[in-house]
Amino acid sequence: MAHDGARRGAAPVTAGGDVEAATAVVRELLAAAPAGCTWLLPLTGEDGRVTDFVIAAVSGRGNDLYGRGADRVGERVGDLYPSMVGGPLWQLYVRVLADGVAAELPDFRYAEQRAGIVADSQFEVGVHPVLGGLLVWWQRVDEARRRLERTELLGSLGWAEYDLVTGRSEWSPGMFRIFGRDPALGAMSRAEQQAALLADDRGVSETAWQTLDSGAASDVTVRVRAAVPTGSPDTDTGTGTDAGQSTETVKYLRILSDVARDADGSPLKIYAVVQDVTAREDTRSAMERLSDQLRTREMTALAEHRLAGQLQNLIQPVPREPFPLSGLEAAVSYLPAESAVQVGGDWYHAQTLPDGLVALAVGDVAGHGLDAANGMAHLRFSLVAWLSIGIRDPGTLLGHMNQLCLQLSITGTAVIGMYDPRTRTLRWARAGHMSPLLARTGATTEFERPVGLLLGAGDDAVHPVLTVDLREDDLVLFYTDGLVERRSADTEVMLGRVRRNLADVSADPGDEPLTRLRGLLHYASPDDDTCTLAVRVLP
Repeated sequence: MAHDGARRGAAPVTAGGDVEAATAVVRELLAAAPAGCTWLLPLTGEDGRVTDFVIAAVSGRGNDLYGRGADRVGERVGDLYPSMVGGPLWQLYVRVLADGVAAELPDFRYAEQRAGIVADSQFEVGVHPVLGGLLVWWQRVDEARRRLERTELLGSLGWAEYDLVTGRSEWSPGMFRIFGRDPALGAMSRAEQQAALLADDRGVSETAWQTLDSGAASDVTVRVRAAVPTGSPDTDTGTGTDAGQSTETVKYLRILSDVARDADGSPLKIYAVVQDVTAREDTRSAMERLSDQLRTREMTALAEHRLAGQLQNLIQPVPREPFPLSGLEAAVSYLPAESAVQVGGDWYHAQTLPDGLVALAVGDVAGHGLDAANGMAHLRFSLVAWLSIGIRDPGTLLGHMNQLCLQLSITGTAVIGMYDPRTRTLRWARAGHMSPLLARTGATTEFERPVGLLLGAGDDAVHPVLTVDLREDDLVLFYTDGLVERRSADTEVMLGRVRRNLADVSADPGDEPLTRLRGLLHYASPDDDTCTLAVRVLP
């Protein structure tokens, strides 16, 4: 027990040495504390020197980096966090215990060599002498900054604020990265930003200002000249530019902006979120070039198959290994039809969104060849765009897809899910698509199948949203019909095979369950492409 260890060589907790009573009181108080606190009691050797500290109480929100909470009570600090022994925080503990004066360590960096946690974390730590021990208050300061930086980096995003009264601008780190600008120079002025615009796009910029002036939010895509440091992947390093210099490149930037006004309605600030969408525009350009090749040559069916395959790879590259999402691990498999001339419109999307939700989707555009691949590109890119502006309801997203299919005169099927890792709930809807499969502890079931007319079949289609509660280690499989439909075999027989494979993996997941599952489902259809998206709920 914690108090037993503290009694052997620890400073007395109370004048009467009533360690048990004091410990019970401190534990009860800390259990209700909203902040991360621990109460440490010293352990001393025969020479009276502190040899370790025992955790005697923790607060109700006192989980450490490893997720350990009250189960740490009674454990020694040196055993739980060996890298701290003798370090700056350890020395602070000893000093506060010796002189009785509270102290703080405002920038404590905790480095760890263990897998499964962030290797380098930063904290503010306060240490107070309390009842012969130490009350230690922890505040993690790197997590919010890390989330913002990762969101900006992964999404090629940045944010900016422009004060209309003072004329001053404030940029996030992502903005400097997008424009290739040294942060020491500060944010670009309005004049500098205007000069960076390509001349043909200045009218778009003016339209954005007029939109804001009318009271609406603005959403435009413009081209700007941005600096790119020598040696960056965006530059040709063989041009002979000296190291440390930079060159210019043209970037496509999507700018979403809004205005903050005072009580009289006068504009005070402009808030903008900027995303570098150059890669997307380059992909579209590549698609147009591929289409031109088809129009200008007498292509064989095999040549069209190859071009459509290239188009699919541009739009949705398939990860070779399982990859992490928020609260999930995911694996994707894409197998083209065995027939050389059959390239379908199967697609998938899996993304952790800035608000922490996870978007999961698979779909299939009717037909084959370049037309199907082109339709798939429209649906997938549109889904990404709708997600980027905050649409999260699966039924609403399918409704937008349906209208797009009607405009393009195509049909298809899709299933979209939105997973919340905080509650482990999956909200989902379907449009003419098979329901996902759920495998849990050796048994496989199909999600309840709601109504949902296929995409492009009618403008009055509805797509009800259902909610499924998931658990740790659950496996969920989204798939297209190429996995279970064969001209030479009954669909129910093929579906039964898939369900058994899922059940077997969930009953005995092993070290890499998704890799194993993908291997079991890795068989091509002779008639149609096959796309699978499998996710596992993490602890």
